Amino acid sequence: MSQLDWNREGLIWPHRDASTFVQAGGARWHVQRMGRGAPLLLLHGTGASVHSWRDLMPLLAQSHEVIAIDLPRHAFTTGHNAYAMSLPAMAGEIAGLMKPLNVTPAAIIGHSAGAALALQMGLAHGFTGPIVGLNAALRPFPGPFAQIFPAVAKALFINPLVPRIFASTVDLTGGAGRFLWRSTHSRISDEGLACYRTLLKHPGHAGGALAMMANWDLPGLKERMGAVRNPVLLLHGGNDPAIPPDWARDAQGWLPDAWLDVLPGLGHLAHEEAPDKVAGLISGFLAEWT
Repeated sequence: MSQLDWNREGLIWPHRDASTFVQAGGARWHVQRMGRGAPLLLLHGTGASVHSWRDLMPLLAQSHEVIAIDLPRHAFTTGHNAYAMSLPAMAGEIAGLMKPLNVTPAAIIGHSAGAALALQMGLAHGFTGPIVGLNAALRPFPGPFAQIFPAVAKALFINPLVPRIFASTVDLTGGAGRFLWRSTHSRISDEGLACYRTLLKHPGHAGGALAMMANWDLPGLKERMGAVRNPVLLLHGGNDPAIPPDWARDAQGWLPDAWLDVLPGLGHLAHEEAPDKVAGLISGFLAEWT
């Protein structure tokens, strides 16, 4: 399946001058770095890329070194196979990337599924620092959906035509802007929307997102949340239709050392809608725990 081309699609990517490509574990990772100080690792959610940090990253870089990566099979990171797309495997791949980057994160900030990856880093890879989950995707789908949804995603993923068909339907369903609004209830900048449009219409990236959904086991993570020893701050948009605030309250109760702050009027991409507000809350939390 074709990949996004950094010298074609990548020309519109925010903070292009902060980008580098790193070989690790047989894969080629797209990494952005900026700032100086204690390192923060930023992990985006399913179907996104480093562009989702475009406004928050420079704010955090005023006091930290900030490292953002494209997750396996997302955007401009290439070389991972389908077996690298489970939650434990992805966390292991990210942990392996830290060595060539010469980075030991002081904190991990994850959006949506990126928050689950951050918790897995704590459970399985010795990360002991604070975690910030932005609109964290931690709760399994209720009832039979916990089994049905991954099964559907897997069935879609193994059909090689599906990612191409999914990507081609974005314009037919009203375009990327309408798609994002229906799924996130977030209004974001034209710069961010252009990046999402590029990603959503590309079958290689769509295939990576489907592979991630098909291979994840959130019920398994839920069973282990009581063993998490990291301090966790959950910041959650109050208008998030993808992960309702009540689900965030449930997740807070499963974690031994967690705080929840619901942000009124914001959707699933709250950190893209209100980066200044989110940066302030993160900075206060990190000042206490790092």
